[in-house]
Amino acid sequence: MGTNVRKVRRADLVYPEPSYKILGVLFKVWSDIGFWHKEKIYQRAVARALCDSGFEVKEQLPAKIVFKGEFIGVYYFDFLVDDKIVLELKVRNYFSKKDIEQVYSYLKAKDLKLGIIAHFTQSGVKYKRVLNVK
Repeated sequence: MGTNVRKVRRADLVYPEPSYKILGVLFKVWSDIGFWHKEKIYQRAVARALCDSGFEVKEQLPAKIVFKGEFIGVYYFDFLVDDKIVLELKVRNYFSKKDIEQVYSYLKAKDLKLGIIAHFTQSGVKYKRVLNVK
């Protein structure tokens, strides 16, 4: 007997297709090079793999922070993918509130909707989506 499989798509997901494709790239990088590398090694591999997958990638992009009309600092985030998704890489086994707040700050500074935090762990890639929706 055939099984009638229906693809379920959530209408409220922000950038679902590029997100899935980015996650596929991250899983492939981990599969190819494994664990125990420094964050910089993963950044180089991910940058190459994203470009090879057809994404437009900007690295170490500055996000200027302004408070009451005055410049007070700058953040640098790992990747801006297709001018709309912030991608931040970490090498550790846990997500902290600081990680999420960091990505949220990037999104607010650049007025973007979606960030992905990806952790390269001993057991694989773990990720969280961070939203900046009004």
